[in-house]
Amino acid sequence: MHVTASAGWLGLTLGLLALGITAATTGSAVTAEVSVRAMKLFADWLLLPVAFLTLLSGLVLALGTVWGLARYRWVYTKFWLTLATATATVFALRPGVNSAVTAVAGGGPLPDAGDVLFGPAVSLSAYVFMTAISVMKPWGRTRRGKRRQASI
Repeated sequence: MHVTASAGWLGLTLGLLALGITAATTGSAVTAEVSVRAMKLFADWLLLPVAFLTLLSGLVLALGTVWGLARYRWVYTKFWLTLATATATVFALRPGVNSAVTAVAGGGPLPDAGDVLFGPAVSLSAYVFMTAISVMKPWGRTRRGKRRQASI
């Protein structure tokens, strides 16, 4: 479930970035409006449930397996990055998309391309990084993980 939710989150963000690039680079007000309205649908209906499912399933895995939440640096890093990106989705990405929709709703131009590009670009970078460290499992154990291993 965690891998599926994480891959879905990454895919949704890639789709948001593609729509944001389209909105920012098109010469058509209609295309820009359709693009940001599609972004709003993704952000309102899909992004948050997938983000929270990723966070919840990751916590269940971390707490229910030998990896633990704070035993390995890569798991700890992924937890905090997932929490940060989920929080940024709520407080930065969605409001940026909403302001873009408001701006183009009347056929006007997109006032700030950053509203539709920055959030998805940063999120996508974070998800690709988290995917990479999930595969490579770098950095070894945390101090807590080393103490736990020594006591076993």
